[in-house]
Amino acid sequence: MELDKDSKIEFCQEYKYLGVIFDTSGTDNKEIRLKQARKCIACLNGILWSKDIRKERKLNIYNALIKSSLLYGSETWRLTENNKRRVEATEMDALRRSSRLSRKERIRNVTIRQQIGIEEPIIKEIEQNQLTWYCHVQRMAEGRLPKIALKWMAKQKRARGRLKKNWIEGVRKAMNERNLNEGQWEDRKQWSLGVGQRRTTF
Repeated sequence: MELDKDSKIEFCQEYKYLGVIFDTSGTDNKEIRLKQARKCIACLNGILWSKDIRKERKLNIYNALIKSSLLYGSETWRLTENNKRRVEATEMDALRRSSRLSRKERIRNVTIRQQIGIEEPIIKEIEQNQLTWYCHVQRMAEGRLPKIALKWMAKQKRARGRLKKNWIEGVRKAMNERNLNEGQWEDRKQWSLGVGQRRTTF
């Protein structure tokens, strides 16, 4: 629907676009689809806890239904420590049910991932998604809107206090952990190999 010059756009506190909720707070707390993923876990609760379904089948269900819902749009998330904890908690909720283990049993997350057949935490996959998207945008022509948005800098003065962690800082941190450098995205194959390698620890 096209708007003419006399049309008025209704003011609202929040709205949903492509399954993501945006609001007037200016934060991205609602951008991560935890609610949708947890609804999916609740609907599949009987299947996840079932002792008659093999863990391999449960893992397929988790990947197809729960993880795909949780990771929707993860290429643009700010990976703050708080956001990481929230996402990992949702991941482990599904995996603990699949392993038929409650939190009261105090089994470590690493052990549960190994039992279910997952080698790496979900945060690594999010970082890989972001690095792949970053490479894709960097290879775009300068006039493309995603490239312009990536390079845009606010002109107004910032408020006093510590700056919030932004998206590009998370991407650069993930690059450093994988020994990836600026400009390497020109070699798509080499970049993909670097994105998939294990992170270095300091």
